[in-house]
Amino acid sequence: MAKALLGHVGGPDPRMISEMRRLQQRIRDLEAELNRLQAQNDALAAQTRDEDLVRLQDREPVLT
Repeated sequence: MAKALLGHVGGPDPRMISEMRRLQQRIRDLEAELNRLQAQNDALAAQTRDEDLVRLQDREPVLT
């Protein structure tokens, strides 16, 4: 009965298992790329904030 519910007698299809493993690896690769890009973006944003702070501190006061 359980084999009939699965839809096949010979066990899991090796092609399906291979495809699932390939997709899982692709997901891990994309997550790693996302983490790398987020870290790079955070570093660039921090650098930009630091540069803006320096520019503001270098300005001379406005005469009123």
